[in-house]
Amino acid sequence: MTSEQLKKIRAYASREAVPILQDETGDFICNYIKEHNVKTVLEIGTAIGYSSIKFAAVRDDIKVTTIELDIDRHLTAVENIKLAGYSDRINAIHADALLYDSGSQKFDLIFIDAAKAQYIKFFEKYKENLAPDGVIISDNLSFHGMVADLSLTHNYSTKKLVKKIQKYVAFLKENQEFHTDFFETGDGISVSRKIINE
Repeated sequence: MTSEQLKKIRAYASREAVPILQDETGDFICNYIKEHNVKTVLEIGTAIGYSSIKFAAVRDDIKVTTIELDIDRHLTAVENIKLAGYSDRINAIHADALLYDSGSQKFDLIFIDAAKAQYIKFFEKYKENLAPDGVIISDNLSFHGMVADLSLTHNYSTKKLVKKIQKYVAFLKENQEFHTDFFETGDGISVSRKIINE
């Protein structure tokens, strides 16, 4: 059922121009979930539930908490999650992730895929919710190649956004608390692990 459901969501996303997880990125994260026995995932940016469903489908013991600001996308996600049969394992929350009280819950994997301009704020806020051996994965760090080559766009607002992503990449590289690996998978992703001082 899940693969059929995912196909339908992909078709809807294409039709309605909703950005969803690229296949390559989805496969990378699902493999990470499998290999590192991830049981709890926090996703910042639900969109219409595609990635949450993919993550929950990896294994029956995975629980996903996902936060979305846009009410229409949130409601579509809730419906998609219900149709996929994962309402008991995916908790879809309608909220501004920067204002949401995440409490003391810990997650094995935190996936940041929401407003690009807020990535540093998301990282700083939710790093407190990371399990000791957990990782923070961030998506769209290449932004269609523009992060490496700003001349690929002449659009002012896009340039502004790309500069924010460049700032986030620099923030990750210079971070003394986390070690980050960068991958060219999909539209560019990073995997950040907390540095454990012996």
